[in-house]
Amino acid sequence: MSHLRSRRRLALAVPVVLSLTASLGFLPAAASAAPQAESATRAADAPNLAYVVNTKADRHTIASVKKAIAKADGSVVTAYERIGVIVVHSSNPDFAETIRKARGVQSAGATRTTPLTAAGTKEEGAVEYLTGAQAKRTEAASAKTPESEPLEADQWDLRAIGADKAARINPGSRKVTVAVIDTGVDDTHPDIAPNFSASQSANCAGGKPDTSEGAWRPYTAEDYHGTHVAGEIAAARNGVGVAGVAPGVKVSSINVTDRANGLFYPESVVCAFVFAADHGVEITNNSYYVDPWLYNCMDDPDQRAIVDAVNRAQLYAQKKGTLNVAAAGNSNHDLDSDAIVDDSSPDDSTPVERTIDPHECFDVPNQLPGVVTVSSTGVDNVKSYFSTYGKGVVDVAAPGGDGRYQIPDTPSKNGRILSTLPGGTWGFLQGTSMASPHASGVAALLKSKHPWASPAQLQALLKAQADATACPTSYDQDGDGTQDAVCKGGKRLNGFYGHGIVNALRAVK
Repeated sequence: MSHLRSRRRLALAVPVVLSLTASLGFLPAAASAAPQAESATRAADAPNLAYVVNTKADRHTIASVKKAIAKADGSVVTAYERIGVIVVHSSNPDFAETIRKARGVQSAGATRTTPLTAAGTKEEGAVEYLTGAQAKRTEAASAKTPESEPLEADQWDLRAIGADKAARINPGSRKVTVAVIDTGVDDTHPDIAPNFSASQSANCAGGKPDTSEGAWRPYTAEDYHGTHVAGEIAAARNGVGVAGVAPGVKVSSINVTDRANGLFYPESVVCAFVFAADHGVEITNNSYYVDPWLYNCMDDPDQRAIVDAVNRAQLYAQKKGTLNVAAAGNSNHDLDSDAIVDDSSPDDSTPVERTIDPHECFDVPNQLPGVVTVSSTGVDNVKSYFSTYGKGVVDVAAPGGDGRYQIPDTPSKNGRILSTLPGGTWGFLQGTSMASPHASGVAALLKSKHPWASPAQLQALLKAQADATACPTSYDQDGDGTQDAVCKGGKRLNGFYGHGIVNALRAVK
């Protein structure tokens, strides 16, 4: 997987353009650009596809719609009746068009552009493994610092937000759990095992939760993204490896990775939000975007249905007391601009270049109401070169690394983020995928101190405790005389850093 393209991978976020009580009916009716790819439901070979069918959340309506689904040659995989989302498989090329006409259906669409059995090609990762020589240098440096973990000298990110000092005051409560919705978490890792919550973990790939032993783990060692994220949040201070931002809280895993191609399809993410909410998770970390569309345009019925379904699930989680935190993305896009070129969608078949309006085509789940959007910074507290941004879009910023322009004075001199990897190892990654878990960790510390805080109150606290950071006077990182991005706004609120860079020490004081 490319860790500069995705958020699972990395992460992308956008403005809260919908109200907290918004339903699909309140979303913009039209987008700036419809996808040019032919609708998957019109494929000549009639592939077996997955769909979401969204209805009014009452049993009578859902029962009626289920009958219509069967009549249209669809089979129900699962139904989330409390939010009115039904996951369906069908090989009928006219299924989506037919079911949209059924009484009680509010939106419906395909969640992918390729058959369910299609096996995609995984992209190569960009992890930099910690070498033996680096580990020895880091351990030697950390040994000089009391109360530090063996590899902590390379964790410039903890020091940047005061997480090392915060841990001495309050490492976080065991009553707080952060669920990592991602590629799975290796709970056998010595840095993660002490804080792992198996009872709040599952595999949601395909739309139905599997809670059997180990189902939440990564499929292979190459699915390392979720394990890295989990360590950033809650790696234990146990004298092994690294430390997390909130080393006293619990972390769980909800694996949403499609086995065939490693993508995060809508029905899997719907399952994850509902599962987290129903299992008492206080915070979810979302370092990804929902495939196959980087931006979901509301004038396309398939993409509109995706937004509707995932939004219902994440709003349900909020109402049950869960704060959802998401990465802003790694495309260096200005989400407060008039137009963005998306040349990566759909990513499960052949991408088609299109120009979209980010105010009307949504990155999911980042642009959904109430979701905390996090941009990335490097060791110099400057926006990472890859981080997506936008005034009114980014809520807070956090360390996500910048190995190109912001190099720390650490033993490994690596500008990326050091954390856990499957198999009891450690390595460096960078991206807004890494920034989001830092914010999630600080949110967990705040929840530990303010256990009765609602998701909205917790988000307000997160913004209030952040270090206000002004726009840089110049953002010409490569020195070619051209600004690489334009930051709009003042010190208290701007497009690069939102309300500021999260501060773990303030959170516990």
